[in-house]
Amino acid sequence: MASVDELAKSGEKYLSDGKFFEALNCFEKSLTSDPNNPDLLNLKAAALRSLGRYDEASECYNKSLELDPRDKASS
Repeated sequence: MASVDELAKSGEKYLSDGKFFEALNCFEKSLTSDPNNPDLLNLKAAALRSLGRYDEASECYNKSLELDPRDKASS
């Protein structure tokens, strides 16, 4: 079985190649092992957005921001 990192890297490659269903599959598998990883959630959201599944993408982006509000102190 592939590690979370291997799945994420495969997913990123699929995403850059325009293979959005394959990318989504990799990100979903990696999230079963690491469900609160904001980077994986962002990648999953990007795949969903590319598939036109905007509501689901928005949910992933929002969950990622809840877990890691990176821009919170940028003002």
